[in-house]
Amino acid sequence: MNLSAGINQAVAGLAQPVEPSPLREPVWLGWSEEMAHTLGLPATATAALLKQCNGEGPFRLAPMAQVYSGHQFGGYTPRLGDGRGCHLGELHGYELFLKGSGPTPYSRGGDGRAVVRSAVREFLASEALHHLGVATTRALAVLGSDTPVWREQQERGAITVRVSRSHLRFGHFEYFKHSDQPKVLSALIDYTLERYFPDCLSDAKPVQAWFFEVVSRTAETIADWQALGFAHGVLNSDNMSILGETFDYGPFAFMDRCDPGLVCNHSDHHGRYAFDQQPAIGWWNLQRLALALSDHLDAEMMAAALSHYQQQLVARYLWRMEARLGVVSEGEIQPRLDLVADLVEMMRRQQVDFHLCLRSLCRLDPTQDDNALGQWLGRDSQWSDWLRRYRDRLALTELQPWQRQRAQANPNVILRTHLAQQAIEAAENGDAAPLNQLHQALRHPYDEHPDHPHYTEAPPSWAQSITLSCSS
Repeated sequence: MNLSAGINQAVAGLAQPVEPSPLREPVWLGWSEEMAHTLGLPATATAALLKQCNGEGPFRLAPMAQVYSGHQFGGYTPRLGDGRGCHLGELHGYELFLKGSGPTPYSRGGDGRAVVRSAVREFLASEALHHLGVATTRALAVLGSDTPVWREQQERGAITVRVSRSHLRFGHFEYFKHSDQPKVLSALIDYTLERYFPDCLSDAKPVQAWFFEVVSRTAETIADWQALGFAHGVLNSDNMSILGETFDYGPFAFMDRCDPGLVCNHSDHHGRYAFDQQPAIGWWNLQRLALALSDHLDAEMMAAALSHYQQQLVARYLWRMEARLGVVSEGEIQPRLDLVADLVEMMRRQQVDFHLCLRSLCRLDPTQDDNALGQWLGRDSQWSDWLRRYRDRLALTELQPWQRQRAQANPNVILRTHLAQQAIEAAENGDAAPLNQLHQALRHPYDEHPDHPHYTEAPPSWAQSITLSCSS
């Protein structure tokens, strides 16, 4: 791989060289041919690429670890950084990062490793969300090994090769602001504008135009999560991307049973990052970024940008959910929002599966199929009123486009926790086939996949016992 240095060379003080610690007896577990094509790499993973992705080199440039800080569960940690991975450099405009390649100066006593379960989950999740149309980092590959790693028990070390246009986090700007390094902060802002937001440079106030864009992208991504039932799990400010990408996967989960209060991280004892708290947490983190940029932002414009967040989030969420229902996205906001909110509340009250219910609704004609719809959502006054309003909205569009739209907006395959767990257990036992089969299905989430019917079924009862933590 002929890599270039990019930001680590352009902004002095952002990163320092590290020496990766290769895994013992590395093997490919997963490989994205699509991402390889984007990066100009061979479609089939080679032995030379395996060495480079394992941190063995050879590298034209020294691998680097970046420093940043962040608000973690509401409290500020003044120095974090890449504690278990390194940046290899840029390739075709994308940054490559080895997650799990050993200790760095920012490991804070940790071993710098990832384990198979966490590496596989990030590989699958980033690919799944991408093919659902959600902004996210990507993954080129995931490697397994015989390297022993201790967590709650002995596990096997692994590496995810993460790919992104930029790995800049809110926490990078927080670090240089709160460690009183204004020159580095200014250099970082200038590089960010020139490299990632060049359109903002023509604005009379480019930093404010950039911040407004970050607010918009963040709002849209979190709205997409809400419409797809995705819970990130750890929305610390250092896990927030300036590109609005879903970033740093840990204890994430897609909802099974409709539960807006879902807390997927068993370490989140107070539910700070519950599914229904994500919109508010996104706004809170944007305030932290605004504070870090306060010397470069006009206070009035900063407030105006932040006030745009809710409007943008609601608009995007309605666009997503109305596509799932097959209704036109126009008219007054509140009645449209009420229609969606009342549906979610009925789903919650009936304890139905979030995805199966919406997918089943998309196969039905609610202008005729009262009985089938009632089986999902019950039969009470609220249901009757909702169905009447839904039919009124459907009358505004033609039936055939509506049917096609619903089928293209309601995924049939979701990365449910138990599906990821099955792939992980097989990979840990030396069988990568289930992982790669699931990966291929997630690349085509709206298809039927008759050869793998369990991908589209309700989760088994044992799935409820799966627990996720920050090491997941």
